[in-house]
Amino acid sequence: MSEPNGGGEGPSPRKDADPSGPSDRSDPSGRSGPEPVPAWQAILRGLGPRGLGLRIGAPVLALLISLVITMILLRVTGADPFSSVQSMVDYGTTENSIVDIVNRATRYYLSAVAVAIGFRMALLNIGVDGQYRLAAFLAAALGGALTLPAPFGQMLVIVAAMVVGGLWAAIAGVLKVTRGVSEVLSTIMLNAIATGLIAYLLNDQRLAEVRPGSNNVATPRIPDEGRVGSLNGFLSAIGIDLPGEVYGLLPLAIVVGIVFWVVLNHTRFGFDLKVSGLSPSAARASGVDARRMVVYTMVASGVVAGLIGMPELLGASYEYSLNFPAGLGFTGITVALLGRNHPVGIALAALLFGFLDQTSDVLQEVDVPKEIVGVMQGVVVLTVVIVYELVRRWEIRLQQRAVAAELATGHDLAREGSTS
Repeated sequence: MSEPNGGGEGPSPRKDADPSGPSDRSDPSGRSGPEPVPAWQAILRGLGPRGLGLRIGAPVLALLISLVITMILLRVTGADPFSSVQSMVDYGTTENSIVDIVNRATRYYLSAVAVAIGFRMALLNIGVDGQYRLAAFLAAALGGALTLPAPFGQMLVIVAAMVVGGLWAAIAGVLKVTRGVSEVLSTIMLNAIATGLIAYLLNDQRLAEVRPGSNNVATPRIPDEGRVGSLNGFLSAIGIDLPGEVYGLLPLAIVVGIVFWVVLNHTRFGFDLKVSGLSPSAARASGVDARRMVVYTMVASGVVAGLIGMPELLGASYEYSLNFPAGLGFTGITVALLGRNHPVGIALAALLFGFLDQTSDVLQEVDVPKEIVGVMQGVVVLTVVIVYELVRRWEIRLQQRAVAAELATGHDLAREGSTS
């Protein structure tokens, strides 16, 4: 009795389960498999109600939750949360503050893009902080020692910073693929080594000098020919007059973001990078050398990290001193997480963090310690990470239900075709 059942009913389930069956019947040309979706349809599909809800609703919900938690924390400290937030908004929307916020956001944006390049391949480049500081220091020393006509002076400093950042990050990539050293461990140690090198070389007996009348040690100042002017002249020409100076290298950050998006989403290198991060075995099966991609990704991340200090070096300080901005690499990690490694999201997150940093001082006027801003930033990051994870799981469930519904529809069509 088992033979008739096996012989009579066996082929039927296999025919129904064949996903190509309904496709072949519905396609008069006889081609199997789904039709390729045009790019414009894919974009519109992503901008549908569910796509917008997932891409816009998640960060908005996370920020609202973090705002509520922050106001609760302000109340716990004994401050009026509404007046505190209002003071921050009033101070942060003045013209001087807007300039400072944009300048801060420029540095944060470059730092976050450098981190995001590694994130897209599942690499955590904690060494961005050391890479940009060492790159800025050596580039400042080179720019202060040489005098070249514009634009060669600026180009020399920028290219030197990119090369130093890329080479310093390459060390972690080589250690990972040749010795199996985690990039987290190696970049942490490279941060410490970079700090030691800068401390050793930032000396009046080596690559620095002591400023007359002070104890500040700095590299020789970059001459006028090697500096980058502010954007205020251009802004004034279009009717925008600002009291402070906007970094002249702000357009460079915008270009970096555009290149980052284009390379990762519309080039073979970006595809290989993401595939290598998702599944090294699948990358090898498709002919991609995942080990080489690790090194390439770390170098690319380091090259962008080398640009982090350029807006400040070429547009404001013109030297590397003990007062040069530090800690931007770690801020970039949080900004990249908040922006979900997308150039537009990173830009908004960088502006948010620039706003929080700029308005931290005004909190003291309402008897709130400025350190509460660090707590606010931490709350924002934690809330965003949790909400994003919940939304990701919900999106997976929706996709599973959609696939199940399509499979059920395909089985029904196959049964109708077999009975007819």
